[in-house]
Amino acid sequence: MTSHVRGERRAVEVFAAFLKLGLTAFGGPVAHLGYFRDEFVIKRKWLEEKDFADLVALCQFLPGPASSQVGIAIGLARAGYAGAVAAWTAFTLPSALALVTFAYGISLFGSALGSGWLHGLKVAAVAVVALAILGMARTLTPDRERASVAALAAVTALVIDSVWGQIGAIVVGAIAGMTVLKREAVPADHFGATPRTNRAIAIFALAVFAILLVGLPVVSAVSGNADLRLFDTFFRTGSLVFGGGHVVLPLLQAQVVPPGWVSNDAFLAGYGAAQAVPGPLFTFSAYLGAAIGGWKTAALCLVAIFLPSFLLVIGVMPFWDALRRRTATRAMLRGINAAVVGLLLAAFYNPVWTSGILSKGDFGLAVVAFVLLLVWRTPPWLVVVGCAVCAELLAAL
Repeated sequence: MTSHVRGERRAVEVFAAFLKLGLTAFGGPVAHLGYFRDEFVIKRKWLEEKDFADLVALCQFLPGPASSQVGIAIGLARAGYAGAVAAWTAFTLPSALALVTFAYGISLFGSALGSGWLHGLKVAAVAVVALAILGMARTLTPDRERASVAALAAVTALVIDSVWGQIGAIVVGAIAGMTVLKREAVPADHFGATPRTNRAIAIFALAVFAILLVGLPVVSAVSGNADLRLFDTFFRTGSLVFGGGHVVLPLLQAQVVPPGWVSNDAFLAGYGAAQAVPGPLFTFSAYLGAAIGGWKTAALCLVAIFLPSFLLVIGVMPFWDALRRRTATRAMLRGINAAVVGLLLAAFYNPVWTSGILSKGDFGLAVVAFVLLLVWRTPPWLVVVGCAVCAELLAAL
């Protein structure tokens, strides 16, 4: 069997494995990593435990959706660049299609935008984001220094109510990490193997990433092309999000709601619906694209928000071991992660809380949803559906 045929078969194998996960992996990024470990380390034995931990560490270091990046890296390790594309496509497509369908449903029944079930999705978002904040705070802000960084980042994001506030909060976290937080070395035996990529291709990928990040805003402003402006918006968002899918909420809200591309109600309804589907939360971008301009715009936004992940995973892989041994790099990352908690806290107040909690009934429903998620470990999709039904019943009463 030639290496070309073997590579094609492996890519098909990767696609089939990730399609199963794309249809069944509910619960968000942390749960996705658990599914990946069970599927690729325990069952299929594509990776050793140490290698899997190494990939997770890499993708936590990079901006973007960590679980999707781990999937891209696993596909890359198993079947090369075709495997990386196959893994991303199969894991992303089911939830993207579901959310595009939901966006078309809202478009067709626009008069129902203020109805009870739709408001229930916004109440569900309150519980989901609150749980995300709690979980991330336990891990990323366990001491007073990092908790203070999170608070400062939240204030920065609230005072500067735009995308510059989000960027400023991340910069605050990075500076605090390098100057205030303790620098902790990682034990040498922590460094496992990572998928190897050609250094020339890696440098090219990083160059493309930098050119797009800097050049797209200029080109889109000069050309005035609406599609190019959208591509720039979602590419920049995918390039700046640290900490997982929930943190995309404030960045996208600041980008798409003020210009009037999507109403705040439709934005939060889509975010609530995104909790009810499996796969990566970044497929929320497909919903927004469909709400803005149909399925072609949905595809444009989906590709744009994930493209930085591809370029960064391919570009950083050959240099990762040396980079992460630097204590200064790890300290900066700890500061950025603390700032991410602050960003999510600011988003929890506005727009999630201010749009979702409008009455005592809303507050009671959000508390019940939060307890179901935290204490009873109820699947998020079931909580989202329950909130929609209960809110509709409350509206009818």
